[in-house]
Amino acid sequence: MPRIVCMKPLRAFTEHPASVNETYFEHLASAWSFSFRMLFAGVACFLHGLFPFLCVTTGSSTIRQLYERMVTNRMREKSGTASEPS
Repeated sequence: MPRIVCMKPLRAFTEHPASVNETYFEHLASAWSFSFRMLFAGVACFLHGLFPFLCVTTGSSTIRQLYERMVTNRMREKSGTASEPS
């Protein structure tokens, strides 16, 4: 069962972004960037289902890229071995 969280209004918007070392607006931009990439990949997968010769690697390559950006790079940043994003 989901846990209902009661927080001060500002904290509700800043706690999670701070936990990943981002401001609210940095987190918003990052989340929207992921969202648009996933929507594009979803459409590509849909088209691939109808037309197997289209978008053959788009879905899997998008997943790999997003995983690298979200998980692998974040782990490197926490360990202090990542460089600043370009």
